Amino acid sequence: MGNQSPDLREQVRERYAAAAVAVATGGGACCGPQAVEVDERFGAMLYEAEQRDALPAQAVAASLGCGNPTAVAELRHGERVLDLGSGGGIDVLLSARRVGPTGKAYGLDMTEEMLALALANTRKAGATNVEFLKGAIEAIPLPAATVDVVISNCVINLSVDKSAVFAETFRVLTPGGRIGVSDIVADDDLTPPARRTRRLRRLHRGRAVL
Repeated sequence: MGNQSPDLREQVRERYAAAAVAVATGGGACCGPQAVEVDERFGAMLYEAEQRDALPAQAVAASLGCGNPTAVAELRHGERVLDLGSGGGIDVLLSARRVGPTGKAYGLDMTEEMLALALANTRKAGATNVEFLKGAIEAIPLPAATVDVVISNCVINLSVDKSAVFAETFRVLTPGGRIGVSDIVADDDLTPPARRTRRLRRLHRGRAVL
């Protein structure tokens, strides 16, 4: 777990657990699941309509990202991809389509509720080249040199031990492996109290700035 604050980790876990439950139980049969409420800079609208339409509605509704890492990762057939903080599975499922049946897409998340939602979405999508793992992004539960590409969508900012995240990322990458990350950072001139205030506000909305 590195230097991860137990209080912050629990806040993150609770927020994502609540989001997963809201998506899994919200909405009626006529209208589909209710999307997690975030502002216009986050969520499924950052993906192309064609991508959203190809996925289960609950995977789209659970999206809390701030970008689309699959758009910058240049995924290729046969590659192995790892998504750090995979949530409801939107980026894992998109990656699985890109790498094809000879490739594999891993999703790593620490939240039981999100993992359950992601597995349900995988079954709905009929994806067979997907595997979800429970764990922390500071201690990736995979052997060294396991994956060709590591992606992440607005999750690394939630860790207070980013050095451990990147050390683990490079550990699991194969030689010549690639990283595709969408994330947010704080301005250097923010004071510690201002940084904490913004972090908590962002966490309440769906993401934290550290």
